[in-house]
Amino acid sequence: MASLVYHNAIKKTLEGSIDYDTDTFYMMLVTSSYSPNKDTHDFRDDVTNEVANGNGYTTKGAAVTLTVGSIDATNDRVEIGIGTVTWATSTITAAGAVVYKYRGGADTADELVCFLDFGGDVASAGGDFQVVTSQGIRFSN
Repeated sequence: MASLVYHNAIKKTLEGSIDYDTDTFYMMLVTSSYSPNKDTHDFRDDVTNEVANGNGYTTKGAAVTLTVGSIDATNDRVEIGIGTVTWATSTITAAGAVVYKYRGGADTADELVCFLDFGGDVASAGGDFQVVTSQGIRFSN
């Protein structure tokens, strides 16, 4: 697997239905059995193999802050930063995370934004499971 931006997120951003400054976003953890597809996965109902509820993790994940960076004219891109998320006192094993726009209702309404690949299983055993990313989301031409 590799980190990616879902194509539907780009489309929804251009249409104006995803606003990185004002919308609510969540990060959910997935196991190594999830195979992200940037072409066909568009809403949260497409995500399989989420980490099981319990042991410090709650289904649907946790809120995460996204911040819009400035224009990088040298590299022809705009970066969107992804804040740190911590599941305290948890026992979790995850291979990646999915960031999505949270609408507070059906999983068929929450637009997927990006998948973050951890490069293999990462685990916590009664401690903090923390996702700190410097990858962000890059829109470039």
